[in-house]
Amino acid sequence: MERIKTIRIALTKGRLEESATEIFEQIGLNCSELKDKGRKLVFNDYDNNIEFVLVKAPDVLTYVEHGAADIGIVGKDTLREMKKDFYEVLDLKVGRCKFSLASIPSFKLNEGFNRLKIATKYPNVAREYFREKGIDVEIIKIEGSVELAPILGLADAIVDIVETGTTLKENGLIIFEDICDISARMIVNRASMKLNKLRIEDIINKIKKYVEGV
Repeated sequence: MERIKTIRIALTKGRLEESATEIFEQIGLNCSELKDKGRKLVFNDYDNNIEFVLVKAPDVLTYVEHGAADIGIVGKDTLREMKKDFYEVLDLKVGRCKFSLASIPSFKLNEGFNRLKIATKYPNVAREYFREKGIDVEIIKIEGSVELAPILGLADAIVDIVETGTTLKENGLIIFEDICDISARMIVNRASMKLNKLRIEDIINKIKKYVEGV
């Protein structure tokens, strides 16, 4: 008898991993190894022929695009920043936050003749946002705390992920515009969707019913 292929799911480490684990448990998957992981990166649900792997958010996209993982759980922020080839199939409605334009209170978006300098960890998102507005900007890539950029005069404003707004407020910054909402999404490798259509669709449908409270 032919052995059923193991479905590999790449999870974003951290809070999304915890939220996804809870969802997977609710649809009947065995996540006991995930909840007692130590330093391991690969975990098994032998009952359902599922393998979980923990990776950083950008790597979820890479593993899924190249077929090293069949399914991925990753934030919409990463999906918007990194354009890759796969199916985005489901909004898990967890890990909710938003992309926002923020700066010091004296910032003026549409005034002045100087080219705006925008600091961000997400240059592609920021560039697309200002392109749609018809505003020419200089994007400055920041890896650490972007809130410092307008305070120290490195940039006129920032584009960043905002959850509660507390960090902005504590540093004297305010939100000028919300760009888009963000939440965790499920993505699927294109070939896997064809080769393991029934099993993957079963997972998708069970999660969809759970998320929608059906």
